[in-house]
Amino acid sequence: MKEQKLLKILGNKDVIALAFGAMIGWGWVVTTGLWITEAGSLGAILAFAIGGTLVVFVGLTYAELASALPLAGGEHVYTYKAMGRTASFIATWAIILGYVSVVGFEAVALPTVFEYLIPNYSQGYLYTIAGWDVTITWAGVGILGSVFIAWVNYRGIKLTTAITFILTLLILIAGLMLITGSSVTGNVQNMDPFFEKGIAGLLTVVIMTPFMFVGFDVIPQAAEEINLPQKRIGQLLIFSVVLAVVWYIAVIFGVSRVLTPAEINESNLVTADAMAKAFGDSKMMGNILVLGGIGGILTSWLGFYVGGSRAIYALARRMLPKSLGELHPKYNTPHKAIVLIGVLSTAAPLLGRPALVWLVDAGGLGLVVAWLMVAVSFIILRKKAPEMKRPFKLPGGTVIGWIATIMATGIAVLYMPGMLLHLYGHMSG
Repeated sequence: MKEQKLLKILGNKDVIALAFGAMIGWGWVVTTGLWITEAGSLGAILAFAIGGTLVVFVGLTYAELASALPLAGGEHVYTYKAMGRTASFIATWAIILGYVSVVGFEAVALPTVFEYLIPNYSQGYLYTIAGWDVTITWAGVGILGSVFIAWVNYRGIKLTTAITFILTLLILIAGLMLITGSSVTGNVQNMDPFFEKGIAGLLTVVIMTPFMFVGFDVIPQAAEEINLPQKRIGQLLIFSVVLAVVWYIAVIFGVSRVLTPAEINESNLVTADAMAKAFGDSKMMGNILVLGGIGGILTSWLGFYVGGSRAIYALARRMLPKSLGELHPKYNTPHKAIVLIGVLSTAAPLLGRPALVWLVDAGGLGLVVAWLMVAVSFIILRKKAPEMKRPFKLPGGTVIGWIATIMATGIAVLYMPGMLLHLYGHMSG
């Protein structure tokens, strides 16, 4: 009986849709107004250019390692080879915590979005948690969504990426309509003030940006399932990050052109209201954008399921019960790992909307710790294994690795109590 392996079937469009879809969650629909209010229109654009550049440096270390070691579990493999068992155990659990918290976040974000499409749908009071009334219909939407996403992942990577690709197209269509409409009907006067609160405003938005780009690291997790030349894995990873940077900047530009600062302050869902106004106050167009936002929730949800289940699968090879690493006889998915994440995700809506804050605060730090440990592994492996074949080799020795290490350390420090991120962590998407 031959050993089962993950299916090696992902092509260019699958990989880009998986990573871009994971990065473009719900944040661009909800948080754009906050970015513009905090830093001004050009300030917010500049903040995303800076934040995106920093994330590209981390992404470059991932790209070299993912191309050199295209194995499931990404971070688990790199840190094991560079620093051994204990470091690998810490890094992999950090990334699993991050992924599972995002999966839970999406299960709570989905019922939150429905308020825009179906006002007052939340009925059937159950209990109150942290001041939030949990209802049967509200929790039910999140639970049903969670069961559906778990089922799609259970059925295999081919179905997962096919649905992700279709939803990514939906997001792009909604976003392009917003940007086109606002470019035609908006004006530069609305973009004033260009800068708000000086350097403090700029930095407030810069520190929010890394969490908008979490998701490119799904590519290394699924590396064993990518059917492309190894060098291409690194190229697609960086391309997906750059695509996300361009996306966020374009959305900020579109919203700030069409809505005045007063309208932004009064809006509950700025991007949807900007879309409606760009097309002559059309509620239908606002709803189309919200559907794009729901597409973002689902692609992010699907992507982080892939990332989380593959990280658990990799860990089960050496450090967890072997059964969690078993592949389904028909679908070739780490089905027990998927079910485990599914149980946690399905419980999340029962914690109500306050869970959004708790999940992001917990998971964000885990993701940054994993980034830091990958950057350090990059530096160590350059010294320890210079002979290792690196199809996507970065120039400049370990310089990029050091920049990525400093950047990840800086963000991790901002997570400490009393620091800025402690206040803004709940704004992630």
